[in-house]
Amino acid sequence: MDPLLEGLRLVAAPDVLIAIFASAVYGLVVGSLPGLSATMATALLVPVTFWLSPIAAIATIITASAMAIFSGDIPGALLRIPGTPASAAYTDEAYAFTRKGQPELALGAGLWFSAIGGIVGTLSLMLLAPALAEVALSFSTYEYFWLALLGLMCATLVARSSPIKAIASMLLGLLIACIGMENPAGTPRFTFGIPDLLGGIEPIPALVGVFAVSEVMRAMASVEPPKMPFRRFGSILANQWKLTKQYQWPMWRGNFVGIVIGVLPGAGADMAAWVSYAMSKKFSKTPEKFGTGHAEGLVEAGASNNASLASGWVPSLLFGIPGDTITAIAIGVLYMKGLNPGPTLFTERAGSMYALYIIFILANIIMIPLGIVMIRVASRVLRAPRAAVMPIILLLCAVGSFATGNNLFSVLLVGLFGCLGYVMEKNGYPIAAMVLGIVMGNMVEQSFITSLIKSDGDVLPFFERPVSAFLAALTLGALFWPVAAWAWKRLAPRRAPAAVG
Repeated sequence: MDPLLEGLRLVAAPDVLIAIFASAVYGLVVGSLPGLSATMATALLVPVTFWLSPIAAIATIITASAMAIFSGDIPGALLRIPGTPASAAYTDEAYAFTRKGQPELALGAGLWFSAIGGIVGTLSLMLLAPALAEVALSFSTYEYFWLALLGLMCATLVARSSPIKAIASMLLGLLIACIGMENPAGTPRFTFGIPDLLGGIEPIPALVGVFAVSEVMRAMASVEPPKMPFRRFGSILANQWKLTKQYQWPMWRGNFVGIVIGVLPGAGADMAAWVSYAMSKKFSKTPEKFGTGHAEGLVEAGASNNASLASGWVPSLLFGIPGDTITAIAIGVLYMKGLNPGPTLFTERAGSMYALYIIFILANIIMIPLGIVMIRVASRVLRAPRAAVMPIILLLCAVGSFATGNNLFSVLLVGLFGCLGYVMEKNGYPIAAMVLGIVMGNMVEQSFITSLIKSDGDVLPFFERPVSAFLAALTLGALFWPVAAWAWKRLAPRRAPAAVG
């Protein structure tokens, strides 16, 4: 009970409670603005966490991301413009309710089942993480090397773009991680005589650039969405209990899918929402109703996307492997605050872990009243002109990057990564895979070099330990799967005529 009481004491601190409330309001507002994703909302908070206590800093990341994922449903339902990529999976379904004059039913379902999914995902985090931590304590550098490599490969497999482009993005991230002299040999690499590059590329400026600045550039290059007319809503939570009983199996299936996908490195809420909505339609008794304002898909996808948020912290806290782009940012904050990810975090800092669980549950509980208020004032927030919002975001990016690095070179890096992120997205290269390469590059290299030193240059120990051999098989399978799929597609048309002949 001592760690639990310690966790409650940490969360009850005034600065933590203020941080939770303020980041909740912030996440709701940013998530509801079309084009401003939950990842971008989280990235913009990083400079603020610099001045907060460790628990308050993590509380802002957790709360803002949970709120932003839900509030992305608001413009999707009212304008058919998804606020976040996760809400894009069921935007047409939600908008169909608005066309029928029932927007409060779609938004209420998004709010209610997002909160339930978030709480179920938190329970999975509480059960899975400590149990896996016991196993992870026996891991050596061999297992950590394959685990990090497997995380990178999974990120390329779940990418919605071409697997080849995803692998290229990941390799670019690993190349960026090689910059500087913070490597086992202590040799400057790719610094080009620039002193500011000797310390390497910090993940935070890269993250803020590719997620926030690139969004501003995309907004500048696109047409501003139409303004939403002011309207009054009926009861937001009416009929939600009825939907819970009517669609309890889709809800639990969405929770389960969200938890499983959240644990996969690089997948996240976006993938969970798309997969769950597709599964809901496939297993539904009335698939013909989908797209006409049918709540079943909203129930399953809404429960799934927030469940994946919490379970995405399992690999992040245990191994320092990001479950998604939000936890990639959170890992940087954890290191900055001295809460270094790893299995020992659950033994040496158990109180902080219980505080994290409590914050997750608290964030999903307060999501309901604050979400109702946000839905009712949504028409006013969504009328904010883009020309006023985007310069503020750009200013926050510049000020925040300067504060974290305390030099102008960090500001330049943010701008450069913003341009890189914009070009990559425009050409179909997933920036999430590149981000994972940057975040995990150091871990892959350190584990590989340390393992080679221990084995005196012999590669057999990488495959001799049972767990290491199993992880190696999974990693190599993930690596060669895109090649095998490509070869199968190329050979299939040639086999067909031969079979006919």
